[in-house]
Amino acid sequence: MKKTIFCVALVATLFLAIPANAQFKFGPKVGVNISSLSLGGDPADNFKSSNITSFTGGLMAEFMVPVIGVGVDASVMYSRKGSTLKDLTTGTSQDQHTDYVEIPINLKYKFSLPVVGSVMAPFIYAGPSFAFRVGDNFAEQYKAKSFETAINVGVGLELFNHLQIAGQYGWGLGKTMEGENSALNSVLNGKSRAWTVTAAYLF
Repeated sequence: MKKTIFCVALVATLFLAIPANAQFKFGPKVGVNISSLSLGGDPADNFKSSNITSFTGGLMAEFMVPVIGVGVDASVMYSRKGSTLKDLTTGTSQDQHTDYVEIPINLKYKFSLPVVGSVMAPFIYAGPSFAFRVGDNFAEQYKAKSFETAINVGVGLELFNHLQIAGQYGWGLGKTMEGENSALNSVLNGKSRAWTVTAAYLF
């Protein structure tokens, strides 16, 4: 009985301690996407996908528990991703892109460094993102998906407790685009792959 009471008291103390030590910050976040499409389907060998560079920007919020260095962050971002697709049979190429409102949610861990901890703190993070299509320029025979999920893994550095510079790699879990290629009488599809570099200033 005493052990049960002690465990309940310990858990209650931990839950009460977390809000007291937690830190909440938010602010603007901007960056660049370097993205491409991983191609599949019957005619994939007849196409080559290469990277395009585009913009991402929005707002970010962070909730951390400094005593253990663990927390979460979430963002609402306008993000453009896509690829340069080259048809190897004709030699023609075209930049194809999709515009999203993207919501990444990450579990984050910050490393506490002795002496310089108040100046810089490296961190790692990972989590899913949920993207809602708001526009695209895909060719008529291809269709962009209206919703996409992805997994992101990244590393970063926080400077002076406010500026966060991060780089991540994300891969889409579903098809970004698909459609029929009438010339080859088959179906081509693509999944998003992207490197993203961002800078956020949190208040």
